[in-house]
Order: sequence, then C-alpha cells, then structure tokens
Amino acid sequence: MKKLLAILLSSLMVVSVPVWAEEEAPAEASGLTKDVCILYTSDVHCGVDQHFGYVGLKAVYDTMAKDNYVLLVDDGDSIQGEPLGTVTRGEADIKLMNEIGYDVAIPGNHEFDYGMDRFFELTEMAEFPYISCNFTKEDELVFDPYVIKEFDGVKIAFVGVTTPKTLVTSTPSYFQDEEGNFIYGFMQDDTGQALYDAVQKAVDDARGEGAEYVIVMAHLGNEAECIPWTYADVIENTNGIDVFLDGHSHDTDQLVVKNKDGEDVIRSACGTKLAGIGWVNIPADPAEAITSGLYSWNNDVSLPDLIGVENDMTAAVEEATAELDEKLAEVVATSAVELYIHDPEAVDGEGQPIRIVRSAETNLGDLCADAFRDQGQADIGFVNGGGVRVPIPAGDITVDDVMKVHPFGNELCVVEVTGQQILDALEWSVHAAPGEFGGFLQVSGLTFTYRTDIESPCSQNENSIMTGIDGERRVQEVLVGGEPLDPEKTYTVAGTNYLLKANGDGYTAFDGATLLQDSVKIDNQVLIDYVTETLGGIISDEYAEPYGEGRIVALEEAEEAVEAE
Repeated sequence: MKKLLAILLSSLMVVSVPVWAEEEAPAEASGLTKDVCILYTSDVHCGVDQHFGYVGLKAVYDTMAKDNYVLLVDDGDSIQGEPLGTVTRGEADIKLMNEIGYDVAIPGNHEFDYGMDRFFELTEMAEFPYISCNFTKEDELVFDPYVIKEFDGVKIAFVGVTTPKTLVTSTPSYFQDEEGNFIYGFMQDDTGQALYDAVQKAVDDARGEGAEYVIVMAHLGNEAECIPWTYADVIENTNGIDVFLDGHSHDTDQLVVKNKDGEDVIRSACGTKLAGIGWVNIPADPAEAITSGLYSWNNDVSLPDLIGVENDMTAAVEEATAELDEKLAEVVATSAVELYIHDPEAVDGEGQPIRIVRSAETNLGDLCADAFRDQGQADIGFVNGGGVRVPIPAGDITVDDVMKVHPFGNELCVVEVTGQQILDALEWSVHAAPGEFGGFLQVSGLTFTYRTDIESPCSQNENSIMTGIDGERRVQEVLVGGEPLDPEKTYTVAGTNYLLKANGDGYTAFDGATLLQDSVKIDNQVLIDYVTETLGGIISDEYAEPYGEGRIVALEEAEEAVEAE
C-alpha cells in the first residue's frame, strides 16, 4: 500500500518549477539539514471525506515527513459548506484540524458565517494559531500578523491575509456593533493601498526578526470583483515575499508573478474540497530554487475509499460523520402546520400528488422566501421553486428535515436592483405558467397578480436564457411592502448566487445589479437560522394556508383583475 501511495503521489504532481531534489542536499549557508515541505489546503468547505479527504491528506503528510521537515497550513474557508459544518457550527471541522495537526491557519470570509462570537469560540478551540495582518477591531489587529517557524536555526515566516471582501461575503451585521457601526474591518479602502501597506509591514517585520523565507498565506483569489485586493494586486505592490499561497477563488493556478521590484514570486492555489493539496519545497541547499506544486485527486470516489488508505485520521473522520448523523436527527423546531410543495388535494392520473411549488405559491415557498429576506435584511426575498425540494411535516422538525429542503448548497446573496428589473424578473418567473418552471419565484416582501390569458412576452435563446420582453405583460399589480412598485426606484433583493449572479434558470433581469452581499451563507443554513433563531423554533399558524398568503395570484381574465382591485 505504501508503494502504491508513493506511485500515486508521483503521478499526481503538478509543478510550476522543477521539483524535489533526488538526493538530500548538504547543509550550507541556509543551515537546513533537510528540505522543508509546506503542505497547504484551502477552501476545504467541510469536504473532510471528499477527494483526498483528511485521511488522504494525512497519508501525504506522513509520506513527506519521512525525509523532510513538514508544516501543514490552511488558507481559510475550512469550516463551512457541508452539513458537518452547519450542524456543529464549525466545531467538528476544528476538531479534525486539531487531530491532523495543522500548524497555522488564516480566517477566510466563511469562517465568520456562524457569527463573531462563535468565530472566536472556534479559534479558542483550535490548537493552532490563526493569523491575519489586516483583520482589525476598532483599527487594532485582532490576531498576530505573522508567525515564525524555525528549523535548524532557519526561520520561515508565515504572513496571513484575509480578503477585504469578507464584509460583504459574510453577514455584514456580524462586523457591526449594536448601533450598526462597523467595528471590524479588513483594510478595505478602494485603492488597495491600506492592504498593500499592511502586508508589506508584516513582511518587513518578519524579515526584521530574522526570517530567511517569507510565505504569505492569503484568502484573496483572482476574481475581477475582488480588484484591487486580488493576489496579483498584492504581489505587484509589495516586495520581500518568496511564495504566495492563495485561496478564495477555488482555482488551481500555479504561477510566477513579478513583484514591485520585478522579482519573481511563486503564487500557488489548490482548489476546493480537498481535490488538491498544495505543496512548497524549501531546499536544504540554498543554491537550489524554492519549488511549488499540487497533488490532485478529482475522482468521484475519494482516495481513501478507492485504495483503502487507513491511518490515524480514519477513526476521527468516521466519528465526526457518525456524530453528524446524530445531529441531523436532533429536533430543532416544531411546526404547527404541514408545509407543502405539492397540492394538498389534487392528484395525477396515477394517484400521485401534483407538485405545485414550481407553478404556484405554497406555504413552504413563503417560508423559504421569508428566510432569505430576513437573513439578507432585504426588501424582497426570492427563492426559485426548483430549489425547494421536499415538504416539511407538521410536528417536530429535525435538522435533516430542514436541510433536505435546500440540498444544493447555493449561497445567500443580496443585490440592489431597480423596480424595472424586478418587474422583468417576475415576468420571466411566470412565463411558463400554469406549467411548471424550476425558476418560478416564491416571493417575500412583495405581492403581485399575473394574467394567464396573456401569452408570455418573454423571448429566450436556445439555452433557455431570457433575451428580452416584447408585448403585453402578464404581471400586474406589484406591491412592495404594501406600496405600488416604482420602476425607477431601487430595492434590495435577497436570493441565491445561482439566481442573482449566475443567470440560474435563465434569469438575466439581475444582470448589472449592484452586489451588496456576496455568497454569505449556504441556503440550508439560511433556512435553519430563520426557523431556529428568528422564529424561535416554532413555525406558527401564520403559514397555515397550503397555498400561501396570496402573495401570487393568477388571473384568467381582465375582469378578474378589475374585481381584484
């Protein structure tokens, strides 16, 4: 098995520059007696048993440790993204990180998804330090900006950097005081200079303490919306960094980027869900170059399951998943009513319930939309009917019951749009009615009627993406908060990244919208938090009507529209 693992590792390596020396280099000026191998993970998102899994990561660690000094570090977003994180509020993931022996970690934007108090509880549980040179409270650093690890008298500094986008990619209120003032920050000035200065200071201070090598651990990414805080922005505006380990954008790029002095800096990223394990090799021979690369495992079956790897982490992961099963069975709420996705009365020709959540309002649709509006603190909440998967029975409700409603792991976003964009979105929502459409919107914060006797004016391309609206509209009488919708006014809308950012279900009405909150928390956590916290664990008679509160009303004739007034 050990031989097989060694073969697998050698075949999976992707490098940016030439890799490991075949023979141990003699200690010269550096003082190292053997190479230092830095293994790093990023954006694990609770994927503890996926791809390599923590069992596979431990196997790689143990293999590298035979001939090298080894350090294991994490670039953030470890504790959110799967039920394991949601139901334990990150604790299970921290325990596994302790068990495997992480040396250093940084907070990504999703480390804050369970609230600031919980974040600090989790950092106290961690048996490794969190670092960040730009995470502040009332303008004072919360953590040390860097740590130094030493081997054979050689000091290696790790500098932590957290994306300034965190304020809008986790719940903004978590970073505010009771009066709504932001007391936490990430040096998010629009020019990027505050962040560059913070990184440069940490690098210079670490060098001043005798660090021979400086490794930046960053959660910045490469997305255009993150400019001026991407990895490239930081590297190009600083010097003194040897290697830049990056996360956030889930890419696996292995690059060399010029710093502000024109010197090469290795930038390495390792993807998400432990599909990749990044590595950096600092050679004992100072005449040899630092190298970096990536081990990849993109198979549907995890490495431990496929080849039967077992080690110290096997029992820990199995225990965590067993505890998850227990947590999923825990009762977290009670419903006074049954919550529907099917018609409570009608059946099809085979006697099966008829699904209506994709063509009409239901009480569960109302609940889900209310959850998004509440958790996003928005004027309006939208949830596509295709994302509401199972009903919730009356009586005791388990965590599993709630999580099965939204199984896809889409994330809460909030955008600012015009009333006209909302009108266009609603028109697309009902374009297939009375037939089913996965993008049929369950709504909160607004009401509207629509005419079924009018043919939909929406056009679409071959990919079922809306391309325009031309003709008499079906949607009528739209009210927001009880007031007529103003096409010229702006409103805030909470929904999923799938719907609001990615043209999910063919929606183009939100194109160009101002993004206020980005991928704040996963959809099932939105629903759990609303039910357990906002509703206090009790779904009341407010949601008693199976067909909802009358937020969406289908009208067959114009006369009915007049009578409805």
